Amino acid sequence: MTNRIVLTILAAIILAGPARAAGGDFGLGIIVGEPTGFVGKYYVSNRNAIDGAVGWSLEKNNYMHLHGDYLFHNWDLIDVDEGRMAFFFGIGGRIVLVDDDDDRHDNDPEDHIGVRFPLGLNYLFENRIFDIFAEIVPIMDVAPETDFDIEGALGARFYF
Repeated sequence: MTNRIVLTILAAIILAGPARAAGGDFGLGIIVGEPTGFVGKYYVSNRNAIDGAVGWSLEKNNYMHLHGDYLFHNWDLIDVDEGRMAFFFGIGGRIVLVDDDDDRHDNDPEDHIGVRFPLGLNYLFENRIFDIFAEIVPIMDVAPETDFDIEGALGARFYF
């Protein structure tokens, strides 16, 4: 459990580095689903962003999940009256760490490394202060063995 706390604090410090005044390019928030935890996003341009999360599995309580993605946004596809909505897609990586201290009741006790292919919708409120998102993410694990999985999550972020 101590390792989880240390990794969470380190991730928050790293993700908070580029923070600026409210309504900026960097957002921090929460993600609920698979995984559930903390999420950050940094817009490198109007249409491209880097996001990442640190969280825990709802399915298997001894799994810590770290991921990072490079995202492409299409802000022109969906028209809304206020704010902006984008369809996004991207590619990234995922690491799932299994807590060795817990009793293992499943057939999959090893750490995993995989490639993520996120797809989703992102609604950015006026003045770029707050957003909400939903995503579905096909994942191809490449280590310790090849496997396919699909995860999904909802989230919200506040922008600095």
